[in-house]
Amino acid sequence: MAGAIGRLLRGRGRRLGSVAFRQQKWKTSLSTQAKMPPCDFVPEKYKSYSYERMQKIREQSISPSLRMYYKKPLLLHQGHMQWLFDYKGQRYLDLFAGIVTVSVGHCHPKVTMATQKQLARLWHTTNIYMHPSIQEYAEKLTSLFPDPLKVVYLTNSGSEANDLAMFMARLYTRNFDFICFRGAYHGGSPYALGLTSIGLYKHGVANGFGCSTTMLPDVFRGPWGGNHCRDSPVQTIRKCSCSEGVCHANDQYIEQFKDTLNTSVPKTIAGFIAEPIQGVNGVVQYPRSFLKEAYQLVRERGGVCVSDEVSSFDIRLLDFEVQTGFGRTGSHFWGFQTHDVVPDIVTLAKGIGNGFPMAAVVTTKEIASSLAQNLHINTFGGSPLACVVGAAVLDAIEEDGLQKNSEDVGTYMLLELAKLRHKFEIVGDVRGKGLMIGIEMVTDKDSRRPLPAEEVSQIWEDCKDMGILIGRGGLYSQTFRIKPPMCVTKKDVDFAVEVFHTALQRHMERTAAK
Repeated sequence: MAGAIGRLLRGRGRRLGSVAFRQQKWKTSLSTQAKMPPCDFVPEKYKSYSYERMQKIREQSISPSLRMYYKKPLLLHQGHMQWLFDYKGQRYLDLFAGIVTVSVGHCHPKVTMATQKQLARLWHTTNIYMHPSIQEYAEKLTSLFPDPLKVVYLTNSGSEANDLAMFMARLYTRNFDFICFRGAYHGGSPYALGLTSIGLYKHGVANGFGCSTTMLPDVFRGPWGGNHCRDSPVQTIRKCSCSEGVCHANDQYIEQFKDTLNTSVPKTIAGFIAEPIQGVNGVVQYPRSFLKEAYQLVRERGGVCVSDEVSSFDIRLLDFEVQTGFGRTGSHFWGFQTHDVVPDIVTLAKGIGNGFPMAAVVTTKEIASSLAQNLHINTFGGSPLACVVGAAVLDAIEEDGLQKNSEDVGTYMLLELAKLRHKFEIVGDVRGKGLMIGIEMVTDKDSRRPLPAEEVSQIWEDCKDMGILIGRGGLYSQTFRIKPPMCVTKKDVDFAVEVFHTALQRHMERTAAK
């Protein structure tokens, strides 16, 4: 078996063994131990229903569309910073952060304290009255944006924010059509679903009228790409002959974008919508200058960059910061800044409230005014409680140095995971920026065929059993998504990489035994 495993591995890897926990050990045929970093937090004793009763209630009373992770779903009880605890007290390192939502840490003390104080003061008024926190938060949030992105509309979820952004763009431009990338996820609401271009989220009912997709400039899985294309410490293993400052892959993808503009949409459109890094599709990064050139093409068709004065031309540029914002990419606070562009509308969600249900649309005064011609109200958006939470999250990011931590720890993790790519033939790509990381699994590096979902699932289950929670993504569910709370440490990374190494070794053993 050892010989068979050796042939399946690329290079000589260390042999890793059982992963030791405070309360359990994972026994394998391997020899080394990966120790979970210590945590002095002690969770409360679980006092609710049994696991079996919880399962029964779930099956009978909760919509079956809300699917759960893992063969035996977790019953989580408490959280503390980067850690989660189940009903038995078992500790897990959370590397998925509630689908990239817990930005500063589970139950972060500063956010928790601010929330508790506001709960005792005022929960809800609706925005028909002034209350201090909405003005204070609006000023704090918009100060982080470049001119003229200085007006905010607060909502409750990312889908709602994206719906509103589409609505505002259509109102302002008096045009209807949108362009989005294939593989994009912009929400599951009826309006936003037209922009979501992943088949698993489509339900066979009419959607997407006025929404056209364009080729995703994916330098790993797409038809063009090389090892100098993306803004990441780790490049794809695909070779290219590009010279410094020249990217042939970018040129090819731009030609595809031009083709979409010339064949699929009217001469004037309402918007071009893009995530700075695709999230649900598996942390897909574009060639470095693609968005900047695409924005310019849109402007040439009548669009205006919001760093200039806004005129009466037709096309708006939208940016969705649902996953990439609030310092997660490390080098910049907002994902669009990594592309050296300024959009007309930015939507925010997930990490904006560290798990509290809130979202926002940030835009220019001119575009925001288009919504004021008739009545538009949001009952819960911008509540006193939500605004206090949002402000506390911004304070925690600054005071805890979490943007810098995202850059330092994220880069460290990317480079450590890249070593596994060199050792294992099934690790096709490691990519990302800051603490937004994707690991794409393949049958082999030459074909880049996705590793079958059942094999990916086995590796994923092994990681969970060894104390690591990670996400899944990609059109074929072939990519592991690592997007932890931004307070994660290098010691946590060492543990996670050791666990992932062990899970890959175990997969090799299973494959060799067949």
